[in-house]
Amino acid sequence: MTTPIRYRPHHFLCSLGFENKGYSDAFIANMADIVVGRLRAPAGDAEILQVTVQADDICGPCPKRRGTGCTSQARIDALDAAHAAALGLKDGDQITWGDALERVKSRVAPEDLSQICEGCGWLEYGMCAAAVARLRDAEPNIPLDPDAPQ
Repeated sequence: MTTPIRYRPHHFLCSLGFENKGYSDAFIANMADIVVGRLRAPAGDAEILQVTVQADDICGPCPKRRGTGCTSQARIDALDAAHAAALGLKDGDQITWGDALERVKSRVAPEDLSQICEGCGWLEYGMCAAAVARLRDAEPNIPLDPDAPQ
């Protein structure tokens, strides 16, 4: 059995919408390893995520990370609180990726993201809204082209 992946509440939707873009090359590589290499892998639905309200495994190489926090901590705390409420998550919960996808599918509509993700710099690009729409249409995984421009 693999070690649970530590996950902030807002990273559930970030992972769903991930399109090989991010804050730095190291951040993108790390997120791709987790999202594409584990969650979107054939057995990815069984991956266990450990909910945390501190820096998580996605945050590892983020240039905005400061210890267990972030240079944008107040904004991140607000995002985590909104996502935790929307998905019914709390600090310390363990959930499989498959169960997380079911929660997103049953509790979040693309139009909800303007409120749930308020303050997120990625919201305007529509990646997460498109991913939620695909999930609700039963097409959660999108192929990634590693040669696509960042």
